[in-house]
This record gives sequence, C-alpha cells and structure tokens, in this order.
Amino acid sequence: MTTQRPTFLGRLVAGRRRRLLILGLWLLLTLALGPLAGRFEGVQRNEPSSFLPGDAESVAVLEASKDFPSGELTPAIAAFRDPAGLGAEGRTAVERRRTAIAEAGIEGARPPSPVAFSEDGTGAVIAVPIDAEGDADVLVAAVDDVRDIVREGLGPGLEARVTGPAGFSADATRAFEGINSTLLFVTAGLVFVLLVLIYRSPVFWLLPLLTVVIAESVVRGIGTLLAEAGLVINGQTGGILLVLVFGAGTDYALLLTARYREELLLVEDKYEAMRVALRNAGPAIAASAGTVVAALLCLSFASVNSTAGLGPVGAMGVAVTAAAMLTLLPALLLIGGRRAFWPFVPRVGAVHSPDSGFWSRLGRAIDRRRRTAWIATTLALAALALGTLGLDDDLTTANSFRGSVESVQGQQLLERSFPAGEGAPTVVLVTDPGKTDTALEAARSADGVTRVGQPERGEPGTRFDVVLEEDPFDEAAFAAIEPLRRDLRAAVGDAVLVGGATAEEADLRTAVERDTKLLIPLVLLVVLGILVLLLRSVVAPVMLMATVVLSFLAALGGSLLLFEVVADFPGEDPSYPLFAFIFLVALGVDYNIFLMARVREEALVLPTREAMLKGLAVTGGVITSAGIVLAGTFSVLAVLPLVALTQLGITVAFGVLLDTLVVRSILVPALTFDLGDRVWWPSALSRRAASRATRAEAAAHLTGGDRT
Repeated sequence: MTTQRPTFLGRLVAGRRRRLLILGLWLLLTLALGPLAGRFEGVQRNEPSSFLPGDAESVAVLEASKDFPSGELTPAIAAFRDPAGLGAEGRTAVERRRTAIAEAGIEGARPPSPVAFSEDGTGAVIAVPIDAEGDADVLVAAVDDVRDIVREGLGPGLEARVTGPAGFSADATRAFEGINSTLLFVTAGLVFVLLVLIYRSPVFWLLPLLTVVIAESVVRGIGTLLAEAGLVINGQTGGILLVLVFGAGTDYALLLTARYREELLLVEDKYEAMRVALRNAGPAIAASAGTVVAALLCLSFASVNSTAGLGPVGAMGVAVTAAAMLTLLPALLLIGGRRAFWPFVPRVGAVHSPDSGFWSRLGRAIDRRRRTAWIATTLALAALALGTLGLDDDLTTANSFRGSVESVQGQQLLERSFPAGEGAPTVVLVTDPGKTDTALEAARSADGVTRVGQPERGEPGTRFDVVLEEDPFDEAAFAAIEPLRRDLRAAVGDAVLVGGATAEEADLRTAVERDTKLLIPLVLLVVLGILVLLLRSVVAPVMLMATVVLSFLAALGGSLLLFEVVADFPGEDPSYPLFAFIFLVALGVDYNIFLMARVREEALVLPTREAMLKGLAVTGGVITSAGIVLAGTFSVLAVLPLVALTQLGITVAFGVLLDTLVVRSILVPALTFDLGDRVWWPSALSRRAASRATRAEAAAHLTGGDRT
C-alpha cells in the first residue's frame, strides 16, 4: 500500500503530542467562553417588536413614541366580566382593583387608565401602560404583578384576565424561559441513546457526545458576543441553534468515525488510520458544513430581524461544530485508541466486505430496475407534495401557543363585552400637527374603526389610538391595516404613519413574504454552486438539487397532511415554509454530498455503475444512522410550547428521513445508474468514460473482424 502525503488536518491532529495540544486548546477556549455561554439566554430578545424589519412603517411609529411625554408604552389590558352583569358590587370591585394597581408601585407601570365599562354592563377594562425600556424582565414582572392584583377580592361570577400587547409579550417571553435547558437535556439524552444503539458500546458514545457538548458551550459563548454586538437573537434562534449543533455535530462524528474505523481494519498505526480518514472523509464533512453555513448566511439578507439573526448565528454554530469534529474529535479518538470501541474493537485483517450486506443487495436491486425505481419514487414524492396545497398561514400571535395562556384567555374575555380591537389599539402618528384634525376625521370614517382615542402631542407630531372592530391579532385585522393607511394618506398625504401591535404583525408578514421570494432562489444558487465545485460536474449537482427540492416539497406536503389529520393546528406561521426550506435543502443535500463524494472517489478507478454500488454499500449504514440522529434531534423541537417550533421540528425530521431513506437510498442511485457516466459531465471523468467505451467498442469490432 502506497502511503499518501497527509493533509493539513492530518498533520495538525494526528500525532502523539498534537492530539493533547488540540484537546488543551479546546478546553481553554471552553473555559474562556464559559461565563459568556451562561449569559446566552439573558441576551435573547423575545418581544414581538424586536423581530420587525428596520424599514417597516410600524417601526418608525415605535421609534417616534420615545419622544412623546408618555414615552414608549406597552399597554397591559385588564379585562373583567360577569355574564350576569357587574352591578354596583362588581363595579366597586373593579374600581378597587384599579386603585390597588395604582398604589402598588409596580416597577415600569404608569398610572392605570380610568375604568371603562361596556355598554351591556357585563364587562370592564383597565389599561395599565408599562414602560419597560426594552427590558423584557421588567415587562414580564410588571404583567405578573398586575395579574396578581386584579384577581384579588373578586366576587363570585366576576372573571378577570390580563391581556393586551404587554400580556402577549409577557406570555411569549415566558414560553421561551428554560427552552435551552429543556432542549439541552432532551437532545443530549436522545443523542446518548442513539449513539449507544449505533455503536453498541458502553464507552464509545462518550467521545462524540463530549465533543458536541464542548462545541455547544463555545457556540453559546460566541452567540452572546454577537447578541451584545447588536445581532437580534431570540428564543427560537437559540433553540434551533442547539438542535443544529447536536444534530449536525453527531452526523459529522458518525461519518468521520466510520471512516476511521474502516482504516483501522487496514493499518496497524492508529495515527496513520486517522490521517487517511481525515484525508478521505474530511473534504466531504467540510463541504457538507460549508453548504449549511452558506445557506444559513443567505438568511443575513432577510429584512426580518429574527430571520437575519438566525443566519450568522446558525452559520457560526455549524462552522464551530464542524471544526470541533475535525480537530477535537480526532484528538479524543486517538487518545482513546482502539479500546474506545470496546467490545467491538477493530483489528487489522478483520475486514468485513460490504459486498454481501443489505446496502449492496439494495444497490444491485435498484440497478436491475433503475428506471422503474426512479420513476416510481418520483411519483410517490410528487403525490406527497400535493399536500402543500393545504398551506395556511393563519397562525398568529393569539393562536401560536400550545395550550392555554392568560393573554389569549383575556382577549377572548374582552371580546364578549367590547369591540375586539380594544385589546390592542392601533396607533396613528401624524407628523404634521396642522393635519391632525383631518387625520382624526379620516380615522373616524374609515371602515372597521369603532373608536378613535384622544390625541397626544409630542416632538415627532401627534399620535392617537384607533380601535379596530376585528380581533387585533387576527388575519382580518392584519388585512385592515393597509386600507386604513390608504384612507389616512388620501386625507393627509405622507404626513401619517400607522403602527401598533396589529400593524407590526401585518408588516412582519409582508416582510416574511418578501424574504421568502428573495432567499429561496438565492439558497438554491449558492448550494448548486458548492455542489458544482465539489463534484466538478454540472449534471450531478443539478440532479441532486432537483431531488432535494422534490424531497422538500414532499416533506412539506406530508407534514401539512399530518397536521390537518392528527394535530389540528390552527394554521402555519408565515415563516414556516422558508425555515423548512432552508434546513431541508441545506441538511438534505448533506447526505447526497456524503454519498456522491464517495462515489466520485471510487469513480476515479471504477466505472460509474461499480462506483455507485460500492459507494452505497460502504456509506449506507453510516448515512442512515446520521439521518436518524438528525431527525431525532430536530423532533425534540416538538416538546416546546409553541406551535411554530413544533411544526418546524416535525417537518425537518420527516424531511431528513425522506432524504436519508428514500432520496439518497433509492432515487439518487437509480438516477445515477440510469445516467451512467453522463452524470459527471463535463468533467474529465465523463470524457475518460467515453474514451474507455470507444476503446472497448473498437476492441470488440477488431475481435469480431478476426473471427470473420
């Protein structure tokens, strides 16, 4: 066997002293970033307004509110109702609750508004403005205090709940509390179980899991630095980041370890085995990580702050994790030696031929029915994709929680006695004070408006509240924002802006739609470019991208059918298709990279058909294991109390399994068998294959001529 020159990674890691140096450097990095890692949850921003694009009209209203005498206030709405009528006793009880709130000295709470009683005499509301100055902890504590006060001393039959923008923000922030701890324990436990089952060793699981945990700690520390530098990171980003690190990290660990174990069966020196493993598996892992990093970085171009924040943070997480798997894990494997695989210790000469295994038999079966296999598989995936016709983006702030929360209960209570819009009035800002009266008249006559509040003057102009007839967190209210803006501008021109909670969510949905149209084609082009560079071909990358997109549509359609039949979710978040696409395309193409990179390696010495058979045989088991681990880690998102994250976790898990078990195992091999050597066009491999076919044809012709 000819010894090839080791790569940079092999020289960096595979040595007696260098392995200890690498381990020491990672431990020092972990200790240095440890205090920052512990603050990661504290720098997250979960209030809905933090997600908004900077150029949104509602953001301009939000910014201008700081220069009004009353400041930037978020109202908590205390709603009271007695179906039998409040009566004198009920009215007195509500007034006492208002007095108690005013005298409680709640941090951030301004004096409550006078009690407003409903026309039918069954309900009452008190608005408690909260000035949290962007501090989510202050807002949550203030809402909790108001909730405690309004429940005290109520007579029988009188209900009270606290809702409004402050109530919804507090409940959203509360939903993310402990999210990282929950995900960490559940994900680590799941990965532990899967690693033990895969390696069937009571010892070996510790090495990849320890590497992932160290990488996750470093990622959290860097994430804190990015947030403190101004990047918007929320609980959703933090949860997805943790799942990405554990899922992708375990995948890379499985692939490197499988190749290392394969080499341990061929050479005695473990350092040489690691150098060969890094030389052969390292490029595929780096290309896989690079694909995910590039796809996530595309999110940086999003106008929605939370989406743009996920891009660099997620890319950083995958990059750090890949670096750990290509440096720290090899160091740990070399320190552990062959004994780490106990009781199935790899010995030189104990080579198990993959030609007799399941994946080899599957490859030969697909080869015999190649065209039937890819046509049937394509039709089955296309049938699942029809489920995308049921996509419904009706998921809103009001129905995004799994289970019941007080802000939703309060909004429902309020709607029984008042116009639904009282829970979160829309804010109108008139920048030209001379046009205030005209704007007020236009607002009063606008469709869907039930009440216009008193104007307040400040440095930016004049602002006043507008109460809409519809639920402020419902699709109908979002749709009413643009007509309201048109009516007001028709009256006063560009000297008017519309903001508030309803306008903020309407602007957010518009921005998500714009981001989806921009980012999906961008990600496709970037991933296609990486595949072209990796495989040095055009046909193979186009084929792989087509299969991944089909798999994404099938996963999306199948998930939507599942949601409708089993879960009965109220709808999907507007960003759900975009996030599902990013993760399924970036992560789904990984398995095609792992397979086709090995096939191309084998195709350097074998015809394409034999190269695919061998590539599928030697990678089938490890890629399937990696897919199961990644699907398992993303499915952990389903334990969280938010519908959007549950849906995303289920869809990505389902899509990864489709990619692993169907696309990579059947569709891609069948298409490669059918295309043959053309799959490498226009690289030298396709020309060499054509030349070989020409020589064989000439030889056959000459042989035939001799016989005649």
